[in-house]
Amino acid sequence: MRIIFMGTPDFAVPTLKKIHENKHEIVAVVTKPDQKRGRGKKVTFSPVKEFALEIGVDVLQPEKIKGNTEFINKVKDLKPDVIVVVAYGKILPPEILNVPPFGCINIHGSLLPEYRGAAPIHWALVHGKKKTGITTMLMDSGMDTGDMLLKKEIEIENNDDVLSLHIKLSEIGASLLIDTLKMIEEKNITPIKQDENAATYAPMISKDMGKLDWGLPTNELYNLIRGLNPWPGCFSYLGGERLKIHKAEILDLDQKQLQQQECIASPGIITNLTFEGIIVSTGDGQILLKTVQPPSKPKMDASSFANGYKIKIGDKFEYNI
Repeated sequence: MRIIFMGTPDFAVPTLKKIHENKHEIVAVVTKPDQKRGRGKKVTFSPVKEFALEIGVDVLQPEKIKGNTEFINKVKDLKPDVIVVVAYGKILPPEILNVPPFGCINIHGSLLPEYRGAAPIHWALVHGKKKTGITTMLMDSGMDTGDMLLKKEIEIENNDDVLSLHIKLSEIGASLLIDTLKMIEEKNITPIKQDENAATYAPMISKDMGKLDWGLPTNELYNLIRGLNPWPGCFSYLGGERLKIHKAEILDLDQKQLQQQECIASPGIITNLTFEGIIVSTGDGQILLKTVQPPSKPKMDASSFANGYKIKIGDKFEYNI
């Protein structure tokens, strides 16, 4: 099939690779404009652009799409059979959606209609979901509201965070897209309308969400830490310094231990220091901090941080400073 691929971050690259490996004709790759990053303002390419250049495919980087007649005419001239969209980051207008005869196919990181929107992987973890998956769908003018084509469900492991789930789902999405294209070519696929009554939304994640309220239940704190790792990350204040918290683990306590804790520790108090990390009291138990990051320092084991920064049992994490 003649394919225009639209995508930008790492999540989209496995799908582009899979399309290339399966000998489809990639007539162009569309990605966001290059960015200037870091103190030196060095120009960097998106991961999708880097791979497109590696395989010798033309790259288009429009600043905007809506009302961009030159870009829309370019897409029409390329005569794609289908446009594949993976985390491109821009809304496509009807003038683009109506170009390919087989439509514009989006790979979405959830089991639609659950978690429509920008951050489905983050919210599935923050909400403590046990399952998630990938949906391929025909795009329409709404936000992830198009008819569904194929789905693939997976279990969310207890130790998954955004990074690990992101990697798993990007690979599953790549394979599911190839299956979808094959079934479209064979005219062996029936689009299914989404149940609007079952729709939920996954809005963009903000940095403020990462401030930890130690009075929350342990499960909620744990899910927030892994649901925001690696970006934007969770944080708290210890000794007046902001400490990022990258990895944690739930500690199982019996009733007697919980009663003892209620007597000795309010939420945020460091109750123990072990070789595994720093144990902190929460709203209903304790949580083990395993990987942390002090200001202007690299990530490190929490136990190494405690030793190096002279952290003591009884020190307290604060919500604000």
